[in-house]
Amino acid sequence: MLEELQRRNYAATTIENYIHAVEDFAKYFRKPPDRLNREHLREYQAYLLRERKLEPRTVKLHVSALRFFFVKTLKRPYRLDDIPFPKVPRRLPIILSVEEVGRLIDSARNLMDRTLLMVLYSTGMRNRELRNLQVKDIDSKAMLIHIQHGKGGRDRYVPLCPKLLETLREYWRWMKPKTWLFPGTVDGWRADKPITPKVVWDACQSAAERAGIEKRVSAHLLRHSYATHLLEAGADLRTIQLLLGHVDLRHTVIYLHLSRRHLQAVANPLDTMNVSGPETVHHSRKRHKK
Repeated sequence: MLEELQRRNYAATTIENYIHAVEDFAKYFRKPPDRLNREHLREYQAYLLRERKLEPRTVKLHVSALRFFFVKTLKRPYRLDDIPFPKVPRRLPIILSVEEVGRLIDSARNLMDRTLLMVLYSTGMRNRELRNLQVKDIDSKAMLIHIQHGKGGRDRYVPLCPKLLETLREYWRWMKPKTWLFPGTVDGWRADKPITPKVVWDACQSAAERAGIEKRVSAHLLRHSYATHLLEAGADLRTIQLLLGHVDLRHTVIYLHLSRRHLQAVANPLDTMNVSGPETVHHSRKRHKK
């Protein structure tokens, strides 16, 4: 399965998630996974939803991994209907206001956390993209940041704003990173390796707690906030799509639902209707006898 995933050039994170999903599946039934069948798949999917109470999106990842294993690796003639995806409810993401983002950045524990939060918000990067950011990716002459190997292995450029550049320069003079912009640690000592996802999570959570923000702040929440604030500032959807690295514009359209400016820009047909005022309507709720 690992070789099949690598031949198809799946992302490293996807490969790791898929392998772990099949491993968990085998452990649940205490049998090698190739000795299990579609009935086990159905039982396991129900277990993930009912007993473990995993989110439908998480269960969908498990199902994708098992689909790949049985159909692509074992070459079993299962129909996709035999391994259905759970229905995932489409909820609007939560965002921070511009004022809340400012409080969050000002509440960072140290210069590294502050720089990390500013990069996340001012570029809309994903967690993994931030962790893989290298010093050479910052182009101060062109005022661009090169995001390499984003989701789906795609590269893109995003603007480098002057305020972020000022902070990055101060951060570089203090940290002096070599390869990775945000170097990790080994046994408590700084090392030339990327930081872990937990470092990003801790930076977000610590700043949110110190700022008195009760929303569950994460790199993705800052990404949603960045896109919505861009839209409210007048950026068009196609530009936002390119900056976020979305393949399909449908993924970007969701920010129209979050932009107060766009929701309030359209005239409501009720306001143009010629109806009598509320003062002319009978106020009693009692029914009149005929």
